[in-house]
Amino acid sequence: MKNRIRFFRNILACTFVLALILVEPGFADLTSGKKGISAHKAANMIHAVIEAGRTAYSKYIVNRLHEKKLLVATERWREDGGLLLPAQFLKISSEISNSRGVGLRYRLTSLWPINQENLPRSETEKTGLEEVTRNPDKPFTWVVQKGDMWFYEAIYPDKAVTESCVSCHNSHPKSSKADFKIGDVMGGIVIDFPLGTHSQKAPTGAFQVSPEVVTDYVHAVLQADRKVYSKYIVQRMEEQNIIQSRGDWKEQKALMLPAQFLMKVGQIANRRKVGLHFDLISLWPINPRNGPTNTFEKMALERVKIHPVRPYERLWTDRKPFFQSVYPDRAVTNSCVTCHNDHPASPKRDFKINDVMGGIAVTIALE
Repeated sequence: MKNRIRFFRNILACTFVLALILVEPGFADLTSGKKGISAHKAANMIHAVIEAGRTAYSKYIVNRLHEKKLLVATERWREDGGLLLPAQFLKISSEISNSRGVGLRYRLTSLWPINQENLPRSETEKTGLEEVTRNPDKPFTWVVQKGDMWFYEAIYPDKAVTESCVSCHNSHPKSSKADFKIGDVMGGIVIDFPLGTHSQKAPTGAFQVSPEVVTDYVHAVLQADRKVYSKYIVQRMEEQNIIQSRGDWKEQKALMLPAQFLMKVGQIANRRKVGLHFDLISLWPINPRNGPTNTFEKMALERVKIHPVRPYERLWTDRKPFFQSVYPDRAVTNSCVTCHNDHPASPKRDFKINDVMGGIAVTIALE
């Protein structure tokens, strides 16, 4: 009997030690007790990133270069060798993000579109646009059935954030409204993602979306914005010898680097106070502030460097629960590679196109 008791005590002790190894103090087990995020809050986070990308591009690229008389944004940007209009930037970005197949879809719509493809696609969308035009402080939301699935949909007001938005619409021959002013609602951003199948009870406003899915949605938008900026702005301008990207872009007649553009988007989105925060981090940062700040981030960067298919994730608490995903951040243009390989402060100088250069850490507050 004593031997049997001793045997079970040893098993319990081993189990306790194993638990300490598998679950680091301060971290929760991802397989049990995991909290979700309401569909409304998830949509707010997605919109914060979409809006931040558009604001960063409009303010720090289009307006800045126009004021310096270096470049202008035009509807015929390919033929004119100019910049994309902010609406075109968002349209191409949404097409890239939507094609990733993560479930999220978003697009521009308007009651007064220049492009007729942007007209509302249902009476509900039309009603939503009219509502956010009258009351631009909150989105218009609803749940809809498509096939055998429930979907959450929301329309957020799309405001004129720069003079280029206003002047383009007011002077365009195809525009049905020509009296826009800065700050006016010019249309809406439709956000759409799945909730569940018809076999489930009809979802309510409190329907929970898993945190892994929400961070995937946020990351899809970020990656799309970065691809558009890297490919259609930086790479295209540099190949045509129109303008270069530089780390000291503020002091020079230059574009910001793709990594700097992403960090600027992060700064704007983080100020939205929707429970979302993201950063660029790296094991080989040029700026030491972009290094890993804790053991988890260091481990995550090492993991995504080896296995860059899925993010490395954790659930943790600091007075309230948070979920964090670290996604691999690859070298997407020659400017990324050249900057890191040639920079005197860079601790690694043998990067190649498509190499993992670091990670995008997306953190969301849970409810």
